[in-house]
Amino acid sequence: MAPIFNDGDSHDLFNFVVRDGYGVKGLVDLGLSRVPERYVQPPKERIEKSDATSHQEPPIDLSKLDGPDCKEAAEEIVRAAETLGFFQVVNHGVPVELLESLKNAAFCFFEQAPEKKAVFLKGASPCPYVKYGTSFAPEKEIAFEWKDYISMVYTNDADALSYWPQHCKEVALEYLKTSINMVKRILEVLIARLGVPVEDSVALIDALVDLKMVNMNFYPACPNPELTVGVGRHSDMGTLTVLLQDGIGGLYVKVEEDVDDDNNIAGSKGQWMEIPPISGALVINIGDTLQILSNGRYKSAEHRVRTTSTQSRVSVPIFTISKPKQMIGPLPQVVEKDGLPRYREVVFEDYMNNFFGNAHEGKKSLDFAKI
Repeated sequence: MAPIFNDGDSHDLFNFVVRDGYGVKGLVDLGLSRVPERYVQPPKERIEKSDATSHQEPPIDLSKLDGPDCKEAAEEIVRAAETLGFFQVVNHGVPVELLESLKNAAFCFFEQAPEKKAVFLKGASPCPYVKYGTSFAPEKEIAFEWKDYISMVYTNDADALSYWPQHCKEVALEYLKTSINMVKRILEVLIARLGVPVEDSVALIDALVDLKMVNMNFYPACPNPELTVGVGRHSDMGTLTVLLQDGIGGLYVKVEEDVDDDNNIAGSKGQWMEIPPISGALVINIGDTLQILSNGRYKSAEHRVRTTSTQSRVSVPIFTISKPKQMIGPLPQVVEKDGLPRYREVVFEDYMNNFFGNAHEGKKSLDFAKI
């Protein structure tokens, strides 16, 4: 008999969703007519579409970086990094056919029977670099996030093909390998603008993208999307994130309070903006590491994800992350110009442990490095 969860059955629901590996998908398959209490967010955390504007900036054409319009393209990248911290790119070098295959592979993985996915649960997974789970930090969260995920850390091609899930390993690996050159090219632009000499930037960029992780996120159709969230308010801890959205959307970004008015952001300070899906485009967002290195010049924007009642959706981010033992702090070239550092130098591994040790709470993770 299928379990029935009443509002007082928080412990049983936790075991079903988290420990037994059924996830949100398992709840939805029970035929829920309303969101369980454990998923109901406090009113201030809920997402009202009517309170947000739509981001109307056109995508940046990365092919321009190789032509006579390279300065214009570089300016667009820097401007986006200094303001919203999010931008979309086209002509990025990742085949559109691959992106479609990636979305299909994500759906195939999450549509499997629960026991097929549960083999990748933490503590059961055949590889420590592959993890299936739900929400973000369910042991610490007041309310769960309406999301299941599979996380795949890249070590080398052989390990990926041996241990990543059969349904998605080849297409996920190709997505990662075809995206990394784009990431490095964007970083070249951003690091150069901070005043780092070319001869020093190559080693720095390599260190900033030393670790790479592909996630596949699944947001099942939700009976009460107004009561919960797919992902709560947060900024990413790493260097750059590459995100493939599907055609449904649901990504919201907050305009920083300290953005320069001269940049003409299409939204008021403190306002949430929806990033609409653009066919064939990839979303790029700045991570905390770049905000710290730039002494706050580049923004690791706060973002969150809304659920939908009409159909399930997927997204596939690539996270590029520093070496664990890498020291991260404001670059000397930036501090010399600004006068004072806004962040202290920290070991990235310590920053990462603090990030994963807490529930999502906006950009609070940056407090770990603030002076």
